[in-house]
Amino acid sequence: MKYIYPAIFEEVSAKDGGGYSVTFPDWAGATAGKTMEEATLMAEDFLGLACWDAEVDKEPLPTPTNPKKLEVGENSFVVMVSADTAAYRRKMSNKTVKKTLSIPEWLNTMALEENINFSGVLQDALKEKLGIA
Repeated sequence: MKYIYPAIFEEVSAKDGGGYSVTFPDWAGATAGKTMEEATLMAEDFLGLACWDAEVDKEPLPTPTNPKKLEVGENSFVVMVSADTAAYRRKMSNKTVKKTLSIPEWLNTMALEENINFSGVLQDALKEKLGIA
């Protein structure tokens, strides 16, 4: 699933370390980054994990607040942040499943002679085929 939520980015003063703090009106917690790029990546990570956790716990996800209804301070601005929980599922779920497959005997023999890891080769090939390598 893909989700989009508004985030409030607030510039942190140089005397307080600089960078940006990021909060989501619809989620508890916060994140931060030293640069805009880092803060954005941290916000995406924060939101992805929050949405994934809710899905795993079978909790309803909050309805995203309309960004037009958000009031922000002088040093703040709203950024729409997206999250792809399918990507988090791939990252977080390393549970293995057993698969039975068939290959020609001659290929099996050659691979065994070369100490080829069949599971590793299949995983690599599937990732390449799916474009997630």
